[in-house]
Amino acid sequence: MLAKRVIPCLDIKAGRVVKGVNFLGLKDAGDPIELAKKYNDQKADELVFLDITATNEKRKTLIELASRLAREIFIPFTIGGGISSAEEIHDLVTAGADKISINSAAVKRPELISEGARQFGAQCIVVAIDVKSVGGGKWHVFTHAGQKDTGLDAVEWALEAEARGAGEILLTSMDCDGAQKGFDLVITAQISSQLKIPVIASGGGGTLESFSEGVLKGKADAVLAASVFHYGTFSVNQVKRHMQKDGILVRL
Repeated sequence: MLAKRVIPCLDIKAGRVVKGVNFLGLKDAGDPIELAKKYNDQKADELVFLDITATNEKRKTLIELASRLAREIFIPFTIGGGISSAEEIHDLVTAGADKISINSAAVKRPELISEGARQFGAQCIVVAIDVKSVGGGKWHVFTHAGQKDTGLDAVEWALEAEARGAGEILLTSMDCDGAQKGFDLVITAQISSQLKIPVIASGGGGTLESFSEGVLKGKADAVLAASVFHYGTFSVNQVKRHMQKDGILVRL
């Protein structure tokens, strides 16, 4: 049995870490490098950095961030945000990123998943899926920072991403994002139970119990959170120790 991972997520806007609720009301949460060092010291299993705004300088900024992180921290990290070509994936991997997260670009051109997996290995390609309940037991995939309803069924899209070569799914519930009331266990379990690749549960981690539930009830392979780590509600070690107490295998 593989150990379950605890992953802090850092949303980047204009070079700063920000956090909101339901993708809205963004507030400053600190410097990305300083926070990365903190989580490195706390023995986080991985880090995820997502550039959430489009700028003309984004590609250069992300490459510089990847390069700095590779020098400063010693745990794997994923970078995403506006990546739309194999060339951009190459540049970020060369700069030091361990994994690349793609979202809107993968929906627009699913072949990008296959191209990335073929050139850099499936383990390098994380397909991020932002989902929202549309009623009737259905969840749709949203893109463009949660602004556009694609009409795609979340489970079907996750299965297609896996079939095209994705090595991992980063599943974010827009309904639960930033609310700290627990992960969306229903859709997380639906997708996790049907895929062979790991699923990271994102959106809603707010209590120690919620992280255990993400694994035990949501069937997730990893749990990701932002606010509770950035603002010091819990440390990564506190979360891991609680999960261990609940019988979950983690790396301490």
